[in-house]
Amino acid sequence: MRMSDLVAKYILEMLDEQNGSAEIQRNELAGSLGCVPSQINYVITSRFTPEQGYIVESRRGGGGYIRISRVKMDNGTALMHIINSIGDSLDKKTAEAMLNNMLQRQMMQVQTAKVIAAALSDRTLRIVDQEKRENVRAALFKNMLLTLLS
Repeated sequence: MRMSDLVAKYILEMLDEQNGSAEIQRNELAGSLGCVPSQINYVITSRFTPEQGYIVESRRGGGGYIRISRVKMDNGTALMHIINSIGDSLDKKTAEAMLNNMLQRQMMQVQTAKVIAAALSDRTLRIVDQEKRENVRAALFKNMLLTLLS
């Protein structure tokens, strides 16, 4: 398992244990996991974003910390938030992260997520010109998610 996966797993476990909100001291966490503090920053900025359902606050200085909280909202509101965050283009990795987040929040069934992932895959979209692929992926994903609302 990659270090970034270990850091993310550790933070997710903390969130689960602490009812969706955890305070992290970056240097201490890096020391206990055997990585550099910048890896902690990378994981937080790439995997704990508002689009993925998290609020991140930080306080710098000697007693500084990073507080990560899961956003608590009903599935319909969360789904609309995700749809609105997609924008005009969407890369495959971000789409997969969003699907994984929705699965973790139990917003959809595994089978539904697999079908959506297959439809958004590079293999499926290979007939679309490379420069338009991310635009088509975004439009497809938004429309699929909108159907889940009805």
